[in-house]
Amino acid sequence: MEVSMSRKGNCYDNACIESFHSVLKKELIYLTKYETRQRAKKEIYEYIEVFYNSKRIHSANGYYSPSEYERMYQMRGTG
Repeated sequence: MEVSMSRKGNCYDNACIESFHSVLKKELIYLTKYETRQRAKKEIYEYIEVFYNSKRIHSANGYYSPSEYERMYQMRGTG
């Protein structure tokens, strides 16, 4: 993996993570009132690992979840 290092103010540098943060906020953060910081960390972790990576489909992945897309990619490399 290579780190993206381009000129200051380039709006495309962090487009993927900015998109992810937007989705995370709209689908979880803004809909939930957390009692503790620990509870917030736990729910965010569960959202990412249980839902976002394994169930939520993504148009950039041909409408597959990241986990499913990765499995398909690995199968192509071994076949």
